[in-house]
Amino acid sequence: QIIVDDDDSKVWSLYDAGPRSIRCPLIFLPPVSGTADVFFQQILALTGWGYRVIALQYPVYWDHLEFCDGFRKLLDHLQLDKVHLFGASLGGFLAQKFAEYTHKSPRVQSLILCNAFSDTSIFNQTWTANSFWLMPAFMLKKIVLGNFASGPLDAEMADGIDFMVDRLESLGQSELASRLTLNCQNSYVEPHKIRDIPVTIMDVFDQSALSTEAKEEMYKLYPNARRAHLKTGGNFPYLCRSAEVNLYIQIHLLQFHGTRYAAIDPSMVSAEELEVQKISLHTSNEPEEQ
Repeated sequence: QIIVDDDDSKVWSLYDAGPRSIRCPLIFLPPVSGTADVFFQQILALTGWGYRVIALQYPVYWDHLEFCDGFRKLLDHLQLDKVHLFGASLGGFLAQKFAEYTHKSPRVQSLILCNAFSDTSIFNQTWTANSFWLMPAFMLKKIVLGNFASGPLDAEMADGIDFMVDRLESLGQSELASRLTLNCQNSYVEPHKIRDIPVTIMDVFDQSALSTEAKEEMYKLYPNARRAHLKTGGNFPYLCRSAEVNLYIQIHLLQFHGTRYAAIDPSMVSAEELEVQKISLHTSNEPEEQ
């Protein structure tokens, strides 16, 4: 746990795993309901392959600027000059805002945006954003749970949702209220400031909290982004489709291998092996003939 602000109540919790010699790790930012450990499947797999990954849980921040300033101080504290960011949902929005905030002296080497959005107005909650801090925890939890998938699910997705519900229970009123405020406060990403950053957009074709319009908007903002589509995975593909997600992360990070922005220990790289995986993933994701 690390405090980087003057305010002692603002504590960042994090898991930092993998070789410390790596100076440009992959950092995971969770969604509204998530804690740092929702990325345990990524931490276990990626560190096993030689990557350095950090999963974060942010303290209570009430606006995007305050979050970005705190995150910059955290990177300074960890002595990390540049990082790759994987952001899920709200985490993806904050990752884009941070890249935009630091565009004059860039701190973000690349972005993986999972079920992410670029404009908070899609939730039609901007008018209530200022009142979340007043609401009791059970009401806030109800708002968040309203976005979780319902109906028949496969076992892995059901387990993923159970795990997220459990994580949601662990969050206090101010943590939840501040995250919902960040999620719904009127704000959007200015793409011209982050045009040169390599982006992978990861999304699912089944039911998730994101509308088709929100996804289309992301594709428009980042016309050159790589796309990582998962047939299924709902809101939390990193939990219930972790093998696919982990492979897409590796494919994204492959472009930095052999440079000073590599997130992997150079001795662990086997390009041929990844190439084979890449081809097999491509074939499994081919659209079926009608």
